[in-house]
Amino acid sequence: MRRNAGRPRDGWEKTIESQGLAYHRTAHPEGLSRPYWDESVHYSFTMAEVLDLERQVEELHEMCLAAVEHVIATGRYADFAIPGWAAPAVAASWRRRDPHVYGRFDLRYDGTGPAKLLEYNADTPTSLVESSLVQWFWLKDVHPGDDQWNSLHERLVGRWAELRLPTGPAHFAWTNMDETGEEAMTLGYLQETAEQAGLDTVAIAMEDLGWDEAGGRFVDLEHRVVRTLCKLYPWEWAVADPFGPRAVAGQVSMTWIEPLWKMLLSNKALLAVLWEMYPGHPNLLPAHLDGPRGLDSYIVKPLLGREGAGMSVVTPGGSLRTPGEYGAEGHVYQEFRPLPDFGGGRPVLGAWVVGDEAAGLGIRETAGLITDDSSSFVPHRVAS
Repeated sequence: MRRNAGRPRDGWEKTIESQGLAYHRTAHPEGLSRPYWDESVHYSFTMAEVLDLERQVEELHEMCLAAVEHVIATGRYADFAIPGWAAPAVAASWRRRDPHVYGRFDLRYDGTGPAKLLEYNADTPTSLVESSLVQWFWLKDVHPGDDQWNSLHERLVGRWAELRLPTGPAHFAWTNMDETGEEAMTLGYLQETAEQAGLDTVAIAMEDLGWDEAGGRFVDLEHRVVRTLCKLYPWEWAVADPFGPRAVAGQVSMTWIEPLWKMLLSNKALLAVLWEMYPGHPNLLPAHLDGPRGLDSYIVKPLLGREGAGMSVVTPGGSLRTPGEYGAEGHVYQEFRPLPDFGGGRPVLGAWVVGDEAAGLGIRETAGLITDDSSSFVPHRVAS
């Protein structure tokens, strides 16, 4: 694994915008000298490294599924701040094996040892457009003789094709609360992959979903029954909303992508459960729900935090806290290992899973200790 410098392509801004990354300006805080998409640097890997990472990612995914089974079997919903009234539906969703499509592991990796799990973005993962499309076109333009860990597009199309979804169009819903456009573009891309798989699709805002009281079903603006809904609206938000009980109660008659049981994988309490089940596993960092338990250096993560907000890093040399209002539901205490320093860049590997198979890689890079909304996306290649 190496960090390499390169010359950005002429007119790269218009190029990536034409490929779907229309939000590269709006998704980044103003006033930063470094753009969100930064092709002035990239990472290169050997094929042996990629194959080994694929194996590790698929093992982690299997461990996470086993953790879901454990949490449901032992009824540990309170550790995940899941309301008691919703817990039976989470369990039923898992027992039905409600279909899932994709997720993204965030990993610490320096090329010299096992990757370490930082979190699993299993419900509403983003950076999909840049991981699947934009960096692939960069590779073809800049390093046409090399490869990339990237079968995302083909695997997404294949996954939609193999799902047994209810009849009628599949609805793809963004929320108007997202002012950057990232959510709409991500859903639009997912919708495109579903259409390439032969599905009929409809785009809609979550705010435009209606409720047919007589039929007891969600409907769209044309009063069509919504039988399949792909959304980037987190389940923890949904269950807290006024329509939450209806969404949870309607699980049997409607397919949600991602499914309700993914609440247990997109919650950082998962990190502590995994450490309990697989203590000392080379891909895990010690993590606990009841405090640091003697860890010298640790990071306090909100169970339902996003983009690095509301975290605290505690080390013998001092502490650091990031701004943010997350944490009302509780925290997990995970051993802190600084991200590897590659000449001033600290990468987090976003390793994608489609279905149950490793499918690709996206890299976010920061100069600080925590990856947040100021971090940049940088491409990668597999050297030939």
